[in-house]
Amino acid sequence: MIILIFFVAHWYLSLFMQTFFLHRYAAHQMFTMNKTWEKIFYFFTYLFQGSSFLSPKAYGIMHRLHHAYADTEKDPHSPKYSHGLLDMMWKTKNIYNDILNSRNLPEAKFLKNIPDNKFIEWLGDQWISRVAWGTAYSVFYIVYATEWWMYLLLPIHFLMGPVHGAIINWFAHKYGYINFKVNDTAKNLLPFDFLMMGESYHNNHHKLGGRANFGVKWWEFDPSYPIILLFNALGIVKLKRNNDLNYM
Repeated sequence: MIILIFFVAHWYLSLFMQTFFLHRYAAHQMFTMNKTWEKIFYFFTYLFQGSSFLSPKAYGIMHRLHHAYADTEKDPHSPKYSHGLLDMMWKTKNIYNDILNSRNLPEAKFLKNIPDNKFIEWLGDQWISRVAWGTAYSVFYIVYATEWWMYLLLPIHFLMGPVHGAIINWFAHKYGYINFKVNDTAKNLLPFDFLMMGESYHNNHHKLGGRANFGVKWWEFDPSYPIILLFNALGIVKLKRNNDLNYM
């Protein structure tokens, strides 16, 4: 039971930082926050993503490219231009690393207002940090795992961030339903998004790229949105007034 609680907690905490901070804030600027809170969420991203830490800076730039060039040869992660899921993930990794290391950076418009915390960016990308996190997960399993099959969850811990990205970038471009006609293959993967905290409403998001609430239909509950509303009410973030315009 302890292992399953740990896995679920890691899944959703890591996922929340990806959808809230990397996606909705870094990439789309759906809301603003002051520099102190930005530093705090940078740290939480490192803490909760651990061995699979994704740079908010590189992620934000890459995701903007995805929206600008969705399902074209310039898309950083399109199933249409990949031979399979692993091929797409490998291509994404290479493009991500190029951006992270300032190789082949795109035009200036994709870099506007991108957050950057040089220390956390450096720390999160160090192999010693990634290995240390992976070792910590493994030790936790050695201490608390009661069945052999529980160890099958460990690789997901190691690659939690990329796993979350792959679920949406692959499956939500191949399977699901459509609310809006868009110029790409984005679909809503789940009618009730209990798994991806609103990220699976991908078709909605591609139509309304600046909208903080990814759900549109009455049954499409976006679990991240009430948290954003709470943060807004507490003054942690400030939602932008016109939230329905595309970013690009």
